[in-house]
Amino acid sequence: MKCEKVIMKRPTGCTIRAQHGAGLIEILITLFILAVGLLGVAALQFTGSFANKDAISRTQAEMVAAQVAERLRAAARPATVGDGMVVNNAYFSNDTYNFSTLSCTGSSHPYQCFCLARPAGIPNCEGQACNEAQMARYDGWALSCSAVQTNPQTEVSVSCDDNNINDIYSCSAGSRVEVLLSWPVASSGNQSYTLNTRCNPDEGDSNACVFKDITL
Repeated sequence: MKCEKVIMKRPTGCTIRAQHGAGLIEILITLFILAVGLLGVAALQFTGSFANKDAISRTQAEMVAAQVAERLRAAARPATVGDGMVVNNAYFSNDTYNFSTLSCTGSSHPYQCFCLARPAGIPNCEGQACNEAQMARYDGWALSCSAVQTNPQTEVSVSCDDNNINDIYSCSAGSRVEVLLSWPVASSGNQSYTLNTRCNPDEGDSNACVFKDITL
């Protein structure tokens, strides 16, 4: 059997050129992959901003809670009824904290509204002597300012599990004092919160918090 070699001749005037660059399909695929990556980065930044805000709020709340405990111990004195240390009843009043008895129309941020200058209703306990009730009022204002410095929604609460309701003290000697700082939170995207029941006593509450239990 004899094989013949067949030679294909290129038509005269026709040339085959090699393809250079990327085609439209390759460009579209590249843009799609790039868009998916950018969306992932944006979602990470969004989630990270929530985490950073919560971390800042929690760090500031921890510092303020420690300040509250220090001021309570600094203001403590021996009880006149029974043994142990007590503080003025005003330290356990809701009106003492969170600027509840103050008003301001200059700004929506409580720190700018109440803390850049001492309000007229707050006694000046730095430049002159104050009695116990005035000192409690001043301390409550100063601690509230520290609480809202980084998060304007943070609230301060100081309560007492009084072990003797028949004496003259809102928090009798040896009672447990609870210092609570809370702020509202909302789960969003990949950021979720495990809510503590001490921060959310009522159904529907959604708060994060820092708390300390102390005895004077």
